[in-house]
Amino acid sequence: MRNHLAGEQSPYLLQHAENPVDWYPWGEAAFDRARAEDKPVFLSIGYSTCHWCHVMAHESFEDPDIAALLNDAFVSVKVDREERPDVDALYMAFCMAFTGSGGWPLSVFLTPERKPFFAGTYFPKTSRRGAYGFRELLGLIRDRWRDGREELLSVSEEITDALRCAQETPSDAASGDGQALIDAALGQLARRFDAVYGGFGAAPKFPMPQILLFLLQQYEKHGGCGLAMAEKTLLGMYRGGLFDHIGGGFSRYSTDRRWLVPHFEKMLYDNALLILAYSRGFALTKNPLFLEIAEKTAAYVLTELKSPDGGFYTAQDADSGGGEGQFYLFSPDEVVSVLGKRDGQAFCERFGITEDGNFEGKSIPNLLGAAALSADSDAFLPPLRAYRKSRAALPTDDKILTAQNGLMIAALCALYRVSRKRPYLDAARRAERFLETSLSCGGTLFVSIRNGRRGEKGFLDDYAGYTLALLALYDATLERAYLERAAQTADKAIRDFFDRENGGFFLSGAENEALVLRSKESRDGASPSGNSWMTYCLGRLSRLAPDEARDACLARQLAFQSGEAARDPSGHAMFLTALSDALEPPASVTVVGAVEDAAELACAVPWNTDVRVLASPEEGYRLKDGQTAFYVCRGGRCLAPVDRAAFLAMFA
Repeated sequence: MRNHLAGEQSPYLLQHAENPVDWYPWGEAAFDRARAEDKPVFLSIGYSTCHWCHVMAHESFEDPDIAALLNDAFVSVKVDREERPDVDALYMAFCMAFTGSGGWPLSVFLTPERKPFFAGTYFPKTSRRGAYGFRELLGLIRDRWRDGREELLSVSEEITDALRCAQETPSDAASGDGQALIDAALGQLARRFDAVYGGFGAAPKFPMPQILLFLLQQYEKHGGCGLAMAEKTLLGMYRGGLFDHIGGGFSRYSTDRRWLVPHFEKMLYDNALLILAYSRGFALTKNPLFLEIAEKTAAYVLTELKSPDGGFYTAQDADSGGGEGQFYLFSPDEVVSVLGKRDGQAFCERFGITEDGNFEGKSIPNLLGAAALSADSDAFLPPLRAYRKSRAALPTDDKILTAQNGLMIAALCALYRVSRKRPYLDAARRAERFLETSLSCGGTLFVSIRNGRRGEKGFLDDYAGYTLALLALYDATLERAYLERAAQTADKAIRDFFDRENGGFFLSGAENEALVLRSKESRDGASPSGNSWMTYCLGRLSRLAPDEARDACLARQLAFQSGEAARDPSGHAMFLTALSDALEPPASVTVVGAVEDAAELACAVPWNTDVRVLASPEEGYRLKDGQTAFYVCRGGRCLAPVDRAAFLAMFA
């Protein structure tokens, strides 16, 4: 049996194309049918590498009896959250308000007018251990839709009105309290910090690289405990099984405090942000291990997630070889069979591979018991990687997302600048060219592409991610064309997404579908929000390419985000990084004249430094003895102009 998903491109939707459930993709056809037949809509949102999405699919959506109940009493709609972040954000907000928690799979019941009236996440097929079963839930909602609809809809109206009111109420922070917000976030993080294993809060633990970037920035500016917290976390994540010690790269999060047992899916955005964090850690501390981890993570992405056209795929699945994480597990006998007895036993001892195992009878390789973190076992990794691939293949979500590719481009540029290895910059350039030619048309971005078919027109995160990528390429090359395109992309984001009445950027813009409520996300999740990235990008543009209208938007954005951050300072770490630079601008360099060997110059400039290149003298900026001049301002003062040799000597 094939349902209405058979013609879709999303790997997640195609996973459900042969379910007995008569799924529709999000669109008018589903809601027209629901209105015509007076049926509620069951909306299921997930993504292709989501473990619990797979579980609910196997238990319920592949079950003929459940499918019959859904097909008889409901119209069922499937959504890939990565292709429709607007739909996901809207109904996740309802789920959070309705239940107090969220996650995927997201299960929501709607009216034919798309208004939600009941929500949850994963439901087991039948009731167990206090959890309501999906079968029973469907029967209850079918009956209540028929006999108690008014009560259902009243709840929907109450929550939807509350969400709309919260969004339309301006949240401006008191003037001059920016540093207080930063200090409050630092205090929250210090209280939540796990001094034994690193990270923040109890299990499950997410990497949250934006928090590490914030802590490293604050330490560089003011000292304090930020560096110790960041270093402990960077090392802790690497020691555990969150990092794939055989093949490189990080899984999505850890289910335990020690970072040992991950949720095994590997996401492009996590690995991009972690490359940024480890590169930043190396730039600040010069610890070679941080650079090694960043490079191993990049090697994973460039090997496993790079498309032939230069873009990057979205993720690899947690489930393979018969269960979650089976691809990553080893027994001592397997290792010995690949490496031989002596080397195999030594490898097992170093990486905690035992007969008892640490996950479902086998072992996740880890360094929690290792005395040192050196790379002395790297020679054994290629045969183990080959053996692992021979056992099972990891399913890959091969759609290419604009927003996540923007993060990866920025990460590769940062890694290039700290490693000075040209292939990283080459890969970043090629990926950007792919975005420009395949996911952009006349300045309009698109969310995704797969098999040559583009998805929806872009959302805020796509414009923020692409702007970030272009700024990073400018930092790495000093080519003004990248800076100009970054400014153009940001300007379109302002036109299409900015809320001129209340401040902040909406997730959906002028070219996107109008939903029952327009989401505006400010708080960072597993990755920074689009509002946080836009604040950061607008701040950089205000220093590199000042523009009156854009700078006015930045001022309003800082006020809006400050008000939002006051409710949960540490949940807005990426914004606070941008706010800190607005309060205390980073060092700046103005280059007047021809730039020779821009690559060397870009790599020589410290991490958090703004570089402007003026092709010819301007007011206040002159050549030095007829040659290119370098004007450096840092620490609240500007130095006399110097020539190239003296400039490079400053940062040697």
